Amino acid sequence: MWFFDSGMILFVLPAMFFALYAQNRVRNTYARYSKLYPASSLTGAQVARSLLDNAGLEQVRVVQTAGQLTDHYDPRSKVVRLSDPIYGHNSLAALGIAAHEVGHALQHDGGYLPLGVRNSIFPLAGIGSRAAFPLFFIGFIFGGGGLSFLMDIGIALFLFAVIFQAITLPVEFNASSRALNLLEDGGYLQGKELAGVKQVLNAAALTYVAAMAVALGQLFRLLMLRNRR
Repeated sequence: MWFFDSGMILFVLPAMFFALYAQNRVRNTYARYSKLYPASSLTGAQVARSLLDNAGLEQVRVVQTAGQLTDHYDPRSKVVRLSDPIYGHNSLAALGIAAHEVGHALQHDGGYLPLGVRNSIFPLAGIGSRAAFPLFFIGFIFGGGGLSFLMDIGIALFLFAVIFQAITLPVEFNASSRALNLLEDGGYLQGKELAGVKQVLNAAALTYVAAMAVALGQLFRLLMLRNRR
């Protein structure tokens, strides 16, 4: 069966195991540092608000959103959305994640190029990730009937998803770097506290590396199947 082809075994499955490891590391690291607290009593929401104000971004709102690890910056509404465990808590994990999202707001305000490129291709990446595989495997199965060109269209569409994942890496790494600098320069954290936040942000960054690995694994698999035809 095509599901157990060599491309799946060689490229996709190892990447998926790596992704599972990354997710597990995020959960464990988050659980650990959500129970450790800095000398400061500021919550994630308070730190985010303070960092934004210091950067002259008073117009960017900080709001609470449901869920866990659902934190993100919305560039369309100019809103930093912090999940329940981050918004009202002052753990090292909460402060690090809040500062990371502020880093995205600073990227947006400063016209950080990779962020702009990522936002511009997001619609194409979404279409590509949804349509690529149905088109490809229709072409793969019914290629003898003149539909083999659908495989090439599927691969071309999936490339947008791969490019999106590739651009996401520098965006996320830069936001984490900004977060650490903001927390240190502003005197919010110091010493071992910063080291703990760095552990949280590094674990989160690993999930983006894993997502990139999965996307590349899927692309290599599609190319192998295409060449087989």
